[in-house]
Amino acid sequence: MRALFVIAIAALLSACASKEDPSRIRQIAQDGALRVHPGLLGQPVPPELQALAVVSPASGAVSEASAMRMDEQGLRTQRSVYFDLNKADIKADYASVLAAHGQFLARNPQRRVRVEGHADERGSPAYNQRLGLKRAQNVRATLLGHGVQAAQISVKSWGKSKPKLTGRNEEAWAENRRADIVYEKED
Repeated sequence: MRALFVIAIAALLSACASKEDPSRIRQIAQDGALRVHPGLLGQPVPPELQALAVVSPASGAVSEASAMRMDEQGLRTQRSVYFDLNKADIKADYASVLAAHGQFLARNPQRRVRVEGHADERGSPAYNQRLGLKRAQNVRATLLGHGVQAAQISVKSWGKSKPKLTGRNEEAWAENRRADIVYEKED
C-alpha cells in the first residue's frame, strides 16, 4: 500500500512538471560565453563592433574601462583562460583579462606572445590536440579584436601532454582545460 502511494505521488508530480522551452535552453547555454565575431578571422572589424561589451548574468556589463584597471602585475599573474569540458568558448569572466592583454600588446607592437591550448586527460590524443588548438585560436581571435597585430601572436596546442595539475579528479581536469598566454622574451 505504501509503495503504491509513493508511485502515485511520483506520477502526479511528474505530470505537473512543465516542459522547458528549447530556445530558452539554448539561451542558457550561451549565457556567460564570449562569441568570436567572424570579422576577427581575417577581415577588418567595423568601428561599431570594436568596443568590448560583454554581459554576464552574474557580473553585469564588463567594459574596456574595467580592463584598464588591470596593471602590469595583473598581466603577469593572470595568463590562463579556463574552459568547460569539451568547450572552446571563452567565458565572460575572462573578458577583462583578455582585453588587458590585448591592449598591452596593441600598445607594445614589439612584444610577441604564444597562446598554448591544453586539454584534460579525457578524450583521445587527436581530439585533445584539436580541442587545445581551437581554444588557443579563440584566445588569439579575441586578442586580435583588441587591436593586436596577427604577427604578434602564435598558437600551439599541447593537447593533454602538459598538465598543470596531475590527478584523475575534477579539480585536476578543470585546471588542465585552459589556454596559456606566454610572453616571449624581448630581443
